[in-house]
Amino acid sequence: MKRVTVVGAGKYGSMTALRIAEYDIVDSVVMTDIVDGLPQGLALDMNQSRYVEKFSTKISGTNKYEDTRDSDVVVITAGLPRKPGMSRMDLLEVNAKIVTDVTNNIMKYSESPTIVVVTNPLDQMTTLVSEISGLPKNKVIGQAGVLDTSRFAYFISEKLNVNMNDVEALTMGSHGETMVPVPSQCKVSGKLLTEILSIDEIDDLVQKTSNGGAEIVALLKTGSAYFAPSSAAATMVKSIISDANDVMPACSWVEGEYGISDVYLGVPTKLGKNGVTEVVELKLNSDELTDLKNASDAVKAKVKELNSIISQ
Repeated sequence: MKRVTVVGAGKYGSMTALRIAEYDIVDSVVMTDIVDGLPQGLALDMNQSRYVEKFSTKISGTNKYEDTRDSDVVVITAGLPRKPGMSRMDLLEVNAKIVTDVTNNIMKYSESPTIVVVTNPLDQMTTLVSEISGLPKNKVIGQAGVLDTSRFAYFISEKLNVNMNDVEALTMGSHGETMVPVPSQCKVSGKLLTEILSIDEIDDLVQKTSNGGAEIVALLKTGSAYFAPSSAAATMVKSIISDANDVMPACSWVEGEYGISDVYLGVPTKLGKNGVTEVVELKLNSDELTDLKNASDAVKAKVKELNSIISQ
């Protein structure tokens, strides 16, 4: 019996749970949340769509971690968004406590799940889950690269007025300011992006991609993106559950690949039943490789900040 648990029944978490259920590749999806009635009510609503959408996966909502027992994959969406007046360090401290509690509770009832982390700050939270869970590094993965790459592909398709399916895009590095676009691996209808657009035009698309989430937040006024992020998380889960070994950018533990070691970083990754089955090394140009190494240094500095907080 295959089971996926989604921790956090907000818009991101609930939409992720629904997308996974609609793939119809697991027996059950469990949503857990601290708010009484929220995951239960959402699960009931989702289950009543099964007849229309033609999927058999059962969805349940709970406030008890024991109901997540024996999960094959766990997606952690729980955490607070950054609020006005809140520093990055404030957010780090709050979400570190939440993620620590979630991870400890998950590990009480599931012996060896693969954990997909989406809570921000992503790189630090993925590192924290790895340390707290005690799982092998390949069993803990962060979701960022699939989302950033999807946003990059969208902006490319809009700029060139082409079908999204004709675009091949890739971003690596960190989630945020040190995201690394990889133009050498980006194509439109088989033609390199660098042969179609100027460096300045590509840089503009990169900036739009980096600001993609913030732009949505500004427009919504309250809340943040969840349609594209949930698609990204669900796609990762699908590859893991199906043992598809699909290649996608994910925040994975790097041990020598690209000349970088001992850090969780966004890199092309094969995802299968045991989590990360391979970090795929692509041929990057010198600028891209330098940017990737700078991103790894930035993540390591952020992890030091995290360690200073949790050691207090």
